[in-house]
Amino acid sequence: MKVEHIGIAVKNFQDANQLFAKLLGAEPYKEEKVESEAVNTSFFHVGNTKIELLEATADHSAIARFIEKKGEGIHHIAFEVEDIVAEMERLKAEGFQLLNETPKRGADNKLVCFVHPKSANGVLVELCQEIKK
Repeated sequence: MKVEHIGIAVKNFQDANQLFAKLLGAEPYKEEKVESEAVNTSFFHVGNTKIELLEATADHSAIARFIEKKGEGIHHIAFEVEDIVAEMERLKAEGFQLLNETPKRGADNKLVCFVHPKSANGVLVELCQEIKK
């Protein structure tokens, strides 16, 4: 397992992309809309990990609710796993509460599953596995 990316909730996608491009000295390598989650995403490489910016595209999205409640900032930390189903089973057996029972398609060609913050000291944890073609 390794840190795959850190997700940051933002209000204004274009402004945040410009800010992080200046901060990191590089443009995002990818932008993607994830309809199922009602978000726009962009990704920046930072060494061996990534920063993902997330902007809500609908008021009902998890990102919109997060920003309304907590403001902009770190939303989640994602860990890359080899076998997401096996890791989900392991975490359930360890007593963690998962937010989805089966992996779902996420951004950046990944299968994803989230661990509820209540079972991870207030941190939203994402498990992600590269979709093999």
